[in-house]
Amino acid sequence: MSGRGNREGLTSNELIEAVVVAAGSSSRMGGLDKLDAELDGRSVLRRSIEALASAGVGRIVVVTAPARLAEIAAASWLPVQVVAVVAGGARRQDSVAAGVAALAEDSASGPSAGGGDRGKHDAPAPKSRISGDPVVLVHDAARPLASPTLIRAVAVATAIHGAAIPVLPVTETLKRLDGDRVGATVDRVDVVAAQTPQGVRRSLLERAYAAYPPDGPETWTDEASLLEACRIAVHAIPGETTNLKVTVPVDLERAQAMLDHGLVPGRAPGPLAVPGDPQGLGRVGLGTDSHPFGPGQPLVLGGLRFEGVPRLAGHSDGDVALHAVADALLGAAGLGDLGGLFPADSRTPAGIDSRTLLGGVAEKVRAAGWRPVNVDMTIVAARPRLAGALPSMAAGIASILEMETGTVNVKASTGNLEGPEGAGRSISASVIVWLAPLAGDDPEERK
Repeated sequence: MSGRGNREGLTSNELIEAVVVAAGSSSRMGGLDKLDAELDGRSVLRRSIEALASAGVGRIVVVTAPARLAEIAAASWLPVQVVAVVAGGARRQDSVAAGVAALAEDSASGPSAGGGDRGKHDAPAPKSRISGDPVVLVHDAARPLASPTLIRAVAVATAIHGAAIPVLPVTETLKRLDGDRVGATVDRVDVVAAQTPQGVRRSLLERAYAAYPPDGPETWTDEASLLEACRIAVHAIPGETTNLKVTVPVDLERAQAMLDHGLVPGRAPGPLAVPGDPQGLGRVGLGTDSHPFGPGQPLVLGGLRFEGVPRLAGHSDGDVALHAVADALLGAAGLGDLGGLFPADSRTPAGIDSRTLLGGVAEKVRAAGWRPVNVDMTIVAARPRLAGALPSMAAGIASILEMETGTVNVKASTGNLEGPEGAGRSISASVIVWLAPLAGDDPEERK
């Protein structure tokens, strides 16, 4: 940052302060405290606080419900920048005012007082010389994905303009209701959605408090609305679409999906979690096979026999579905392919049951320290009709692989096909599998 004064941004001796508002009731979360919900192993509250600390905020006050005061103050993960944990009030503005007062009290005690009375760390928080009019950021604890880049941008804009908020354009068509009927369409030009953190110079916030005391009759939904009432200009900067506010349970799913897919600025994708492998330590394998119809009967497919239907050509019973599963398993485990394990010559009995082949593959995969936790198959065939047989195929494959039936999915595409499958000359199958390490085993150590 430049040290040339507020027209250029934050000076090198200025301290950014922050109030984290965490005193809400989570009333729309169906009994779950949203701030305790975990995203990749860290709670929503922890992520919100750590984002501020990593952005260079020098002092942070956490405002929580009185019942949680001791619990949060004792949390071992609190960064050293947290100088106090205080009780909030009935309204947001009461909680913010309590946090601002705690910041003022801590700054009055001098720059060596890092950690305040919280007493959670032996070492004081690192502090620059305190500016006489610091930047104060107010952040909703329920916004765990605000990036350090956004937080710093709000702080810089606040230092320059006095007050700043991040905003996003509104894309939906807005309606004003008259009872239960649409009264009018709202022009969304210049209409934006406000996010946090919201920044303001402490002197401007004190001026606003003098005009409208926090314990007064007026209720303000955010800091910007209070400043607007005082005719204090608030500068707007672009927000982040990933800076969502966790309000209802589905918001947690959205937040986790953003982390998983690397959509949050400055954060790498999280591990892919699937049933049976919550740490995302497994491997993915793809298997495909295709056989033409040959002479003789019956058709063997997915471990089932279809009497009166021509069989598929091959050294074994020609079961392309089980062959594709076997190749996917071997590929995921790094063990070659089915032809290498069971060559199509005298070393493998002619007409061998593919269930035997798949069982042998499963044993080899387990011996390598892996177990299948998910199988997804698609069979492509113009004939025969397969819909009624798919559940039995899934159950048979699950039994061979010692999996729960619900973790094996078998689909079929039998209409509007092209190529040899559409002409009824062959059947093909493709399979994706997920392997997880066996409990207590680390396959990577075998290498």
